[in-house]
Amino acid sequence: MNRKKLELNYKEKIKLITKFNNYYFDKNESIISDKEYDDLKKEIILLENKYEFLKSKNSPSKSVGHKPSKNFKKANHKVPMLSLANAFSEEDLINFEKKITNFLSKKEGFIISYSAEPKIDGISASLTYKNGNLVRGLSRGDGKEGEDITKNLITIKDIPKKISSKDFPEEIDIRGEVFIQNSDFENLKDKFANARNAASGSLRQKNPEDTEKIPLKFIAYTFGFEKGLNVDNQFDYLKKLGSWGFKTNPLNKLISGIKNLIQNYNEIEKKRSNLDFDIDGIVYKVNDFNLQKRLGHVANAPRWAVAHKFSSNKAVSEIKDIEIQIGRTGALTPVAKIKPINIGGVQVSNATLHNEDEIIRKDIRVGDTVTVERAGDVIPHVVSVDILKRKNTSKKFIFPKKCPCGYETIKDFNKITKKFDSVRRCPDRGFECNRIAKEKLKHFVSKDAFNIDGFGKKIVEKFCELNFIKLPQDIFKLDYGKIEKLDGWGKLSVDNLRYSVDEKKSISLERFIYSLGIRHIGLENAKLLSRYFVSFQKFKTLPKKNNYNDLLNIDGIGETQLVSIKNFFSKDINLKILSELDKVLNIKNAKAPNTRGLLKDKSFLVTGKLNNISRAEVKSLIEENSGTTVSSVSKKLNYLITGEKPTKKKIESAKALKIKIIDQDEFLKMLNKTS
Repeated sequence: MNRKKLELNYKEKIKLITKFNNYYFDKNESIISDKEYDDLKKEIILLENKYEFLKSKNSPSKSVGHKPSKNFKKANHKVPMLSLANAFSEEDLINFEKKITNFLSKKEGFIISYSAEPKIDGISASLTYKNGNLVRGLSRGDGKEGEDITKNLITIKDIPKKISSKDFPEEIDIRGEVFIQNSDFENLKDKFANARNAASGSLRQKNPEDTEKIPLKFIAYTFGFEKGLNVDNQFDYLKKLGSWGFKTNPLNKLISGIKNLIQNYNEIEKKRSNLDFDIDGIVYKVNDFNLQKRLGHVANAPRWAVAHKFSSNKAVSEIKDIEIQIGRTGALTPVAKIKPINIGGVQVSNATLHNEDEIIRKDIRVGDTVTVERAGDVIPHVVSVDILKRKNTSKKFIFPKKCPCGYETIKDFNKITKKFDSVRRCPDRGFECNRIAKEKLKHFVSKDAFNIDGFGKKIVEKFCELNFIKLPQDIFKLDYGKIEKLDGWGKLSVDNLRYSVDEKKSISLERFIYSLGIRHIGLENAKLLSRYFVSFQKFKTLPKKNNYNDLLNIDGIGETQLVSIKNFFSKDINLKILSELDKVLNIKNAKAPNTRGLLKDKSFLVTGKLNNISRAEVKSLIEENSGTTVSSVSKKLNYLITGEKPTKKKIESAKALKIKIIDQDEFLKMLNKTS
């Protein structure tokens, strides 16, 4: 599949999940079903796992929940409340376990015990206890910072206010789910759309007395920070929770083996409709806490847990029209406009058709009766066409060969698959294509980039339509007098916009690089580049020095990213943009990396197979201790770590450059560890 199309679909997914989060967390209003939200999250995570260049701070893999509401005081979680990766099939679970064994460098046949815990569809909360007393309760918020809703949580009878058990930790952050039982929700149907909405709205009332009137429940399932917890595994921890007075899910089980997980999954899914609380899947956690610590986490999700979601919803509708959307990277994405249908309690009127090849393969036409499924896409996708209901007058859809800007579209040739990609796109013309320019400006002001408050995508579209902005620098040279004369604008709103724009004239180098929307340069790669260049001036003068190939020494930057960077700097319009932005912005130098670790200022490369430890775990250990990893032998390499059957060429190159060659034991000794 063509990357430009992927990036466009991905961007739209992020846009929608951000919108849904805003409605749900800030307005206590759910505009999609819980199932649809989870399906959307699945698609985003799957895309990111498959294509490393798809990154966004607003992604469920990078962020958790939503920024805390302004209605409550904010407080930091001592340990972030992480999200979970999703699984939807037996194959997903097999891959999940395979990743665990590979990371731990365990041989086939290694048995992993899982705590299988049905996932209640409610609102996450964190309870901090000190010396047995409940001292604070926080919402999940964005995972790092939550809302202080202590007074509201105290009204929930299921939450112990004081625990006198002798084995209760000196301090602990107990986490769980606040929810409303289906039987109790019957009396609240007129006030809320669904039980989860009712729980969310009730829990975030300004007046705790109003919260107390709602029959909220709490089930505990994990912990964050702890001091004095004497438990070795998750299942024993759940038992402890029960002995301390907390309610836990009665369907929790300790299970080993993927087949047994699937059997349990099928049994519980059959019971779903008879339960008095909503569940949307089963969470599997590696039971052994020591293994959990070794596995750690990636971005905002632990490696040792996954949520196995229940099946998605489908519905039948009719395609009224097919529209082509142009994304920031030029990808042309076909979207079916369908007769509105209800899927999971939500009206759906759009369905993605993915790409030209998908339309041809399924022979999708305007007027067709189709099955639409929400199995992960933000915009639901068309599963199949009912040929028997097709009209005799129907015609095949002809995919446009030109971008609306007038340029011939192309399909990239994939050197790996030796095939042309499925996605058709406008050549990477950047701001020279007005359709792409508009999307790039939306990206420029997005949350992961400049994050200009009040300067959303609709504002970008309006200002582009009025020719107020064409290039990024125009945003900082707006004629506020003209804006004030527009319908819906006044002095106060214009002053607020001016303040928001001025406030963002100071930005970090990594966010600035990301804001440029260079193809294949997501937030993570932008961070890598910012650390390499350190200053904007060095970044801006890259073409003059013509040392592009040096970027390949950055671990994480490959040929694909290099080509995109070269292409970006080859366009005069982009050089002009950089020059103009330099005049109006304060682009801060990249912060120096943490140098307090045992491996500070040291770089490493691994060759050969290591014993009982994977390369992924070695890399993680190096980075945790302030070291760096590189992808090839060069003068910048300090240590070459060798295992079984190392690459001879790397050994010879390291010897020629007088680079120190060490084995696994020597490396672990550097960390005061033993193999």
